[in-house]
Amino acid sequence: MPGPTLKLASPIVASALAAAAALIVTTPPATAQEDPPELEYPEGWEVRFDREGASMDDLYLVAMPPGLHVTTGPALIAYHPDSVAAGDFRIESETYLFDPEGRREAFGFFVGGGDLQGPGQRYTYFLVREGGEFLVKTRSGAGTAVVRDWTPHAAVMSFATKPEERATAKNVLALEADGDELRFFVNGEQVWSCPRGTLSTDGVFGLRVNHGLNLHVTTIVSGALNRRGAGPAS
Repeated sequence: MPGPTLKLASPIVASALAAAAALIVTTPPATAQEDPPELEYPEGWEVRFDREGASMDDLYLVAMPPGLHVTTGPALIAYHPDSVAAGDFRIESETYLFDPEGRREAFGFFVGGGDLQGPGQRYTYFLVREGGEFLVKTRSGAGTAVVRDWTPHAAVMSFATKPEERATAKNVLALEADGDELRFFVNGEQVWSCPRGTLSTDGVFGLRVNHGLNLHVTTIVSGALNRRGAGPAS
């Protein structure tokens, strides 16, 4: 059965909400002519900043159907502790990037999370950034290690190269954990694969967002692996 579908949101003005709604969903959360809705922090979600001493005042994270909107100060992970994937699974997220104003900060998701609020935090993360590149890294405690360094790929949508009529750049990231193999996808195209090996993949999954970004995440969902290649099994 599919795992939980998670939802996020962040601070944007009514006109930006309307633009996001037009590009993301059938039921807009607001329009430029309406007052913006009352937005609340997503129930049960937890956050850990990369930088010690960072404050929740530096983050705007709210539930904004469909999904969440997040505007970051410092880099962070955000997750619901009940969102766990293990064994053979597929995780997929759909994210809309608002104007990064020339910054090339990365965003995506993490898997295999453990001790996420403790000194032994661990996870594997899959990110994309402006300029059409993807990255795979791991974190163990305070240290990080590169699994696949920044790699250009035409499947990654940049804000600078998005269609002119769109206000955001959409990227759908997915990871398939299939036996001893991990397969990484962007916008339906496989961009890389590697042995599962010693990478942390079983555990909590959630969002990874670097500093100074404005995103709307419509979904991050896990499910049993559908080996027909059609996404999470139902």
